[in-house]
Amino acid sequence: MSLQQLVIDSQSVGMRLDLFLARRFLDAAGSSGFSRSGIQRLITGGQVTLNGQRVKSSARLKIDDLVQMESIPPREISLKPEPIPLKILYEDDDCVVINKAAGIVVHPAAGRISGTLVNALLHHCPNLEGIGGERRPGIVHRLDKDTSGVMIVAKNAMAFQRLATQFKERSVSKEYLALVWGKLERETGIVNRPIGRHRSDRKRMSSVRFLAKARPAITEWVVEKYFTINEERRIRGWLTWIRLKPRTGRTHQIRVHLADLKHPLVGDKIYGRKRPLTAKINQRGVEIFPRQALHAEKLEINHPRSGQRMSFVAPLADDLRDLLNDLQTRDRRVENSFQVQRG
Repeated sequence: MSLQQLVIDSQSVGMRLDLFLARRFLDAAGSSGFSRSGIQRLITGGQVTLNGQRVKSSARLKIDDLVQMESIPPREISLKPEPIPLKILYEDDDCVVINKAAGIVVHPAAGRISGTLVNALLHHCPNLEGIGGERRPGIVHRLDKDTSGVMIVAKNAMAFQRLATQFKERSVSKEYLALVWGKLERETGIVNRPIGRHRSDRKRMSSVRFLAKARPAITEWVVEKYFTINEERRIRGWLTWIRLKPRTGRTHQIRVHLADLKHPLVGDKIYGRKRPLTAKINQRGVEIFPRQALHAEKLEINHPRSGQRMSFVAPLADDLRDLLNDLQTRDRRVENSFQVQRG
């Protein structure tokens, strides 16, 4: 049986063997079908060796160590089309542009092969299967599960290659809208902090500069509006509605950069606040907003066949629009109350 051989470099020194392999597969394919527990079973079964010896999953790696792993055939998966509703913004023979709903995962991963955007796309575009990969047919970029907004999907191999190239070369323009905690002191700014996978939690990203394999990440932001959090006619806090323009496309980039600014997204369960401020805020629905308040509003990209520049705008999701309307209404009521009190 053929072997995969990996030589440990300085960036991986000190890592556990199982964590190294789990990250290696994740970095290479985004979602390989191997969980960390699955890697541990391979190590225990002797299908992974370190310097020719069977070791424990917890073995720490040293410089120039040789990791050998038996080539395991990838598990075959059968993705089924599912009649999940899609909000279509544009469609032709080469691509389809959608307004992705919050709460739906873009593509299948280990343990999830149904209920994803890909399943919906396979139902809508019967010829999509196999374009760009088994698990991610047509997918040239992604949005997080709980992020709503505009996405473009390739419908043939030519479109896939040309659209993917534009994302790789950063010629695509993207704009997001977000509601964050606090009042940003400046109305415009740029965050320039590299992002890499968190050292101990593979589901998180981090912007620590010396993090192994951290990649450049740049996000511009502009304040659109401030909202006050009022209690008994006193301002108890602030919220800010901002527009963001990521120059790069790292995983969780906007969420990590906003948390770095100490202004995390409302509703962000990974990088946001750990507990509510007051009971009053809970009643307003801000702290209990069920997802990160982030929406991919605008996408500009060249058409894969004609080369013509196209611009697409996705209307706000209902839950986020309702939250903003509620905040605006309450701000007006408080302002009128203050005016009556002063009068």
